[in-house]
Amino acid sequence: MAEEPAEARRQRGQSLIDLAREDLEMFGADELQERIGALQAEIERARAQIAKKQATRAAADALFSRRD
Repeated sequence: MAEEPAEARRQRGQSLIDLAREDLEMFGADELQERIGALQAEIERARAQIAKKQATRAAADALFSRRD
């Protein structure tokens, strides 16, 4: 029995690129509202990750900074 080849891994951010290329004419108003809600939730998730990374960086800078 031959195994099927694995699908190629998608590049980081490819889903977002594909999403931006979608034809919005096919969606109804309610579907577009849902899409906006999902995108806003993703923006908040990204902002939370940025804040987390900035806090980690600030903590590392404080720990390793030289005190004269």
